[in-house]
Amino acid sequence: MLVTYLEGSRDFCETDSIFFGAALAVCRIIGAKLSTAGRATGQSSVIPAWRIRIEECIAKARAIIVRLICFRSGNTRPRIVRTVRMAFAGTNVSLSQPDIMQKLTERIDDLKQRIAAWGKRIRRYTERSTRFNQNRLLQSYQKRLYSSLERPIVSGTGPAPYQADTVAFWAASDQSP
Repeated sequence: MLVTYLEGSRDFCETDSIFFGAALAVCRIIGAKLSTAGRATGQSSVIPAWRIRIEECIAKARAIIVRLICFRSGNTRPRIVRTVRMAFAGTNVSLSQPDIMQKLTERIDDLKQRIAAWGKRIRRYTERSTRFNQNRLLQSYQKRLYSSLERPIVSGTGPAPYQADTVAFWAASDQSP
């Protein structure tokens, strides 16, 4: 089959694509994994593995907090109790202690502080990465930097105000002394 496709190829890029397609087909047939390193995969903004791990830790901590709060409010279902025991694993805290409510509150606060620290770490990295990319753009391609800075951020801005309300507001502010 390759002969018919290779006879019709006009340049090196097309020949390379034919060979890559053939290799991919063979790998699929035999069940082997093919590395796409060195080829354009289209995934330039891959989330780093450490960030995914931190976000998973945040999600787990939030789930534990919710169950601790449920236990504190009187819910003693087995799954909740198991989570509470897991949250206090490695400590000398027993669920039958008289000051368990205070210990629950302390553990919830500790988890909230950890979540805040993890979030701050992600935020610091994002800000540093943004600064780094902007500095690189400033040195190499200023036009793209300035156009990205001028673009309004669409997400989270809410609905646009009505034109009549805007005109009325500025008309009223022009008449003020």
